[in-house]
Amino acid sequence: MTQPDSNDTRSDGQKSAAKLFGDIASRTSQAAGRATTFMIAAGVIIVWGVTGPIFHYSDTWQLVINTGTTIVTFLMVFLIQNSQNRDSAAIQVKLDELIRVSAAHNSFVGIEHLTDDELEEIRSKCERRADAEKVAEATVERTGKKAKRAADLVTE
Repeated sequence: MTQPDSNDTRSDGQKSAAKLFGDIASRTSQAAGRATTFMIAAGVIIVWGVTGPIFHYSDTWQLVINTGTTIVTFLMVFLIQNSQNRDSAAIQVKLDELIRVSAAHNSFVGIEHLTDDELEEIRSKCERRADAEKVAEATVERTGKKAKRAADLVTE
């Protein structure tokens, strides 16, 4: 259950239109990814191709498929982008919550709002930190092996 956002300045009409679009986009994107939808689209193309000789491959016959596919493609761009935006936002909220409740650096919460250069700088620092930790782990492992050998020598 979502809590009302006190920072949301949209009117009730704008909110309901956004919800309606979100619902339609969600259902359409789910339907578009199904095998049945693909089969229907392939069937339409086959029917269109088979009717070519009937319509003597006329300009109107070609215009029907061109117009139909252009309209579907145009609308799907918005639906796919909406789905991507919602998925990205949901994943970001989940990651932020995991960072917040873990031992990870809380300073990473919200970094998706930084510029590409700032993100690249953070990524580079994290890679260097990870490399340093690998070296430290290897050093600890070597030291442990040396200590075990020394202990074995003493106890023999």
